[in-house]
Amino acid sequence: MNVDFTGAVWRKSKHSGPNGNCVEVAFLVDGNVGVRDSKQHGTGPVLAFTPGEWDAFLSGVSDGEFKRA
Repeated sequence: MNVDFTGAVWRKSKHSGPNGNCVEVAFLVDGNVGVRDSKQHGTGPVLAFTPGEWDAFLSGVSDGEFKRA
C-alpha cells in the first residue's frame, strides 16, 4: 500500500508522558490510518492501515489478541 501522509495531523494520547515513548495516529480523509513512533519525529516508518484493517486491529486489541503470554 502506498499512502501519502503529507499534511497528516498526528495525534497521541493526552495521557502520554513527556519522554516520547508514545505512538501517534493519523486519520486521513480517504479513511486510511497511519501509526508511527513519536520518538522518530516524523522521520521513521509509518504503519498504514485501510479502514477495514484498522477496524480488525482495534477489534484484536479489544479482544486481547495481542497480549503477551
